[in-house]
Amino acid sequence: MTPPTPTDEAVRAAASAIVEAFAATDGPRYFSLFAPDATFIFHTEPARIEDRAAYEAMWEEWVGGGWSVKSCASSAAAVQAFPGGAVFTHSVSTSVNTADGPMSYQERETIVFRSDSGGLIAVHEHLSPQP
Repeated sequence: MTPPTPTDEAVRAAASAIVEAFAATDGPRYFSLFAPDATFIFHTEPARIEDRAAYEAMWEEWVGGGWSVKSCASSAAAVQAFPGGAVFTHSVSTSVNTADGPMSYQERETIVFRSDSGGLIAVHEHLSPQP
């Protein structure tokens, strides 16, 4: 049996929940939206982050060092749905507070979702600088 194809609205809602949790620096809510085996590629990190637990540990270090999100805005979103999942891409403008002062980023992001019994869960996130 072919898994259902998620709707555009469902994918956008799942991505919006991730952006909103990130913008609130709400680690527990943010990480609950990713599968335990999710992987992450961030241009600011030297290597791929191999699972959610590793990223959670990094997040805790960042927050413990004074990092927090001031704002995070999504634009130019696109959805590519397929049976059992979807790819969500968008541009994201993020401002953060750090121990060294405020920083801002203009990035492109890809979030890959898979369907599960509870709806959509993110299995991969990739950030790259916006040219």
